[in-house]
Amino acid sequence: MSSAQWPKTAPQNIIVKMPNWLGDLVMATPLLEDLRRHWPKAKITAMCQSNVAALLKHDTTIDEVFSYKRPSGWVHRTQHSDLIASLKHGEYDLGILLTNSFSSAWWFWRAGIKNRIGYAANLRSFMLNKAVPYPKEMQKQHLVLTYKMLLAPLGIEVSDTQPKLYVSEEEKQAAQELLRKYGVEKGKHIIVGINPGAAYGSAKCWLPDRYQEVTRRLLQNPDIFVLYFGDPAGAPLVNEICKDLPERVINLAGRTTIRELMALIQCCSIFLTNDSGPMHIAAALRIPLLALFGSTNEIKTGPYPIGKVIHKHVECSPCYLRKCPIDFRCMTRIEVDEVYRELQKLIQEN
Repeated sequence: MSSAQWPKTAPQNIIVKMPNWLGDLVMATPLLEDLRRHWPKAKITAMCQSNVAALLKHDTTIDEVFSYKRPSGWVHRTQHSDLIASLKHGEYDLGILLTNSFSSAWWFWRAGIKNRIGYAANLRSFMLNKAVPYPKEMQKQHLVLTYKMLLAPLGIEVSDTQPKLYVSEEEKQAAQELLRKYGVEKGKHIIVGINPGAAYGSAKCWLPDRYQEVTRRLLQNPDIFVLYFGDPAGAPLVNEICKDLPERVINLAGRTTIRELMALIQCCSIFLTNDSGPMHIAAALRIPLLALFGSTNEIKTGPYPIGKVIHKHVECSPCYLRKCPIDFRCMTRIEVDEVYRELQKLIQEN
């Protein structure tokens, strides 16, 4: 271990500001395991926005989830003050920022967290004890690795830990009981989960009529049931896809909590999805999956540690736009036949 290890005294009370997006939060979970391995006796708190905090329930690598509602702009001083007061009360001696915002560094600084580390970004370096430069190859490596590399100044080398989520036995049983009400039995039927939306925007989404067509082809097998997932905002899209499909299609969009979503995804035999939070949930739960990429980069945010990707790599991809301004060629070039073939391979292999 380097003589320049920082901090010089092993921390006893660590807080990690976790990413705000569901998928990014999943990809940051290996870092929590790395911290636990390095400092097994330390208290570790994961700080998460309230809309995604439930993801880490039952996670055995942490001691506590600090759930908060993001203050709505800098003008709401009371909200910021309350959040900073809560952080002060925690008496943390090490704060790790996996978000790159100015505001998150400002909260840790104002709260007097003794040691603060994060990537140097957004003019916030003066509020960090360790402002770590972005990795030179950041655009060519997976985000899981980028998160892990932030721990280097702590004397923690990049490990082989992988994203992992925890679903309780009670949650698994409840999910299976719900499916039985629809005539679906895990182990007896082939359960195909489909997530046709993406919170970031329509540019990440394969065409709805193609999801509908590939579903019809899957249902030619009488042993297959299809579960459609989506958040409340994506429910209208899923409702449109499902409205003329047979009974063996179960529309769960807007009807599940994060915890219920996790348990139901774990019941799936295979999973079909855009680049999305549920894609990362399925990968972390080790569900065989097929992910369709267009406007984003599977090298950085592809399914990890498992998952097959279809990405046509057209000349304007990745653009990272929320909505395609031209002809949506990155997704229209993904044909139903190709997707169906890959799903059939996953079914046969699993």
